Amino acid sequence: MPERRTVALVTLGCARNEVDSEELAGRLAADGWDLVEDASDADVAVVNTCGFVEAAKKDSVDALLEANDLKDQGRTQAVVAVGCMAERYGKELAEALPEADGVLGFDDYADISDRLQTILSGGVHASHTPRDRRKLLPISPAERQTADVALPGHAQDTPPADLPEGVAPASGPRAPLRRRLETSPVASVKLASGCDRRCSFCAIPSFRGSFISRRPSDVLGETRWLAEQGVKEVMLVSENNTSYGKDLGDIRLLETLLPELAAVDGLERIRVSYLQPAEMRPGLIDVLTSTEKVAPYFDLSFQHSAPGVLRAMRRFGDTDRFLELLETIRAKAPQAGARSNFIVGFPGETEDDLAELERFLTGARLDAIGVFGYSDEDGTEAATYENKLDPETVAERLAHISRLAEELTAQRAEERIGETIEVMVDRVDEEDGVVGRAAHQAPETDGQVLLGARPELVPGRMVVAKVVASEGVDLIAEPLGDGGCTEEAGR
Repeated sequence: MPERRTVALVTLGCARNEVDSEELAGRLAADGWDLVEDASDADVAVVNTCGFVEAAKKDSVDALLEANDLKDQGRTQAVVAVGCMAERYGKELAEALPEADGVLGFDDYADISDRLQTILSGGVHASHTPRDRRKLLPISPAERQTADVALPGHAQDTPPADLPEGVAPASGPRAPLRRRLETSPVASVKLASGCDRRCSFCAIPSFRGSFISRRPSDVLGETRWLAEQGVKEVMLVSENNTSYGKDLGDIRLLETLLPELAAVDGLERIRVSYLQPAEMRPGLIDVLTSTEKVAPYFDLSFQHSAPGVLRAMRRFGDTDRFLELLETIRAKAPQAGARSNFIVGFPGETEDDLAELERFLTGARLDAIGVFGYSDEDGTEAATYENKLDPETVAERLAHISRLAEELTAQRAEERIGETIEVMVDRVDEEDGVVGRAAHQAPETDGQVLLGARPELVPGRMVVAKVVASEGVDLIAEPLGDGGCTEEAGR
C-alpha cells in the first residue's frame, strides 16, 4: 500500500479564509490526504494567503518563505500558495516568489488534490492568470445562482458518496465539503461571497467577485453539522451580510434565517459580522436585538464619519446619522455590542475631517475599534486620486486616532462593570485561567472575559457572570450561581 500523503494548511487573514481552508481540508481528506497541524510534518504545506492590505500581504509572503525553509529541515517537499493574494496576483506572485512551488487560484479549489499531487510529483501546474471576478457573474443578482463559476464556500460539484469521518456535508449535493482544523467551540459559516459595493479604497470585489448568497438550506445544513461536531457558537461571515438574500429574491432573508439557526440543537450563540450601516433595516435590528441565542452584536463598517471623506470613499452617511443608528440599537438592547474599522489619512482628508471622526468616536461608545492608515491598493479608484497626504501625516493621524480608540474602548469596557453577561468559554490555561467572550466580543478581535480559576468550566460552556472589573477592553467577571446558565443575562 502506498504511503499516505500528508498536507498542512496555514491560514492567514480573516474568518472567511478560515472557512475556505476548512473547505480545502474537506476536499483533501475526502481524496485520501492526511491532515496534519504542523507544516514541518507535512509533505505539502498549503498557505492560504490574505491580499487585503500591505501588512497582510507581507505576512502572507513571510509565511510562504517560512514554509519554504522547512524543505531544507524536514519532510516538507512542496509549498503552495492559495487564497486571496494568490488569486489576486497569480503569475506575478509566482515570478516574484519562486520559493513557492505552486500558486493556485479559486478555480483550482475543486481539483486541489490533483493539483497538489502534480506539484508533489515534480510536475508544474501553471499559475493562474488573474482576472476581474466581478465580470464572471451576471450583472443581475437574480441570475447569479445558476452561474457555473468557482466560488469558495459554494460547492458546485458532486461530493464522493463515502466521506471519511469528520467531513461534511450534511446537506444536499451542492454543499461544500468541510473538515474542521481545530477544536474551538466557535466556528464561522459563510453566508455569501463577494461584494457589489464599489468603495474606492477596496480591491476585494475584483478578486472575490460580485455578491452571491448561499441558499438558506445549505447554511442551515452546515450549521447543524458543525453543532454535531461540538461547535457551540457560529459566526456568520461574508463581505456584506446585510445584502444576504437580494439575489434570492428576498432582501429580508437574514431576518427569517436567524431564528432558524438559533433553533439548531446544541448551539448556544449565533453571531452576525460584517454589516453595512447604509443597509441596516429596522427589521434586522429587531431580530438581532430580540432573538434568543442571537447575539446583539453589530459589526458595522463605518470607515469614517466626515461626509466629504465618505463621499470620496463612495460610501454614505455622516456622524449624526451613524450616532442615530447606534442610539436606535441601544434603545432596543442597552448591552448591545458595537465595533467598527476606520481609515485615516484618506486622500483629501482635512484636519476638520479628522476632528469630525473624533467627534463620532467620542460619542459612539464602541466596544472595539480598528484603525488603519490609508495606503494605495492596486486597481482601486482611490489610488488614482490627487491630494494624497504624505506618509508622515498619515502615520501621525494613525497614531493619534489609535491612541484615542484605545482610551475610548477602555472606557466602554469600564462602563460594563456591574452588568450581567453570558460568557462562552473559549479556553482554559494555566496563566489566565478560564477565558471566554461575552455577546459583544467576537473571537480574536474584541477582547475577552477572564473568569479566574474555575476547574468546573470547560470550553464550550455558556456561563452567566457579573462583570467586576476591566483591563483595557478585557473584562473580569465572576460566575453567578453554580456557573451554569441558571439566570437570564440581560440583553
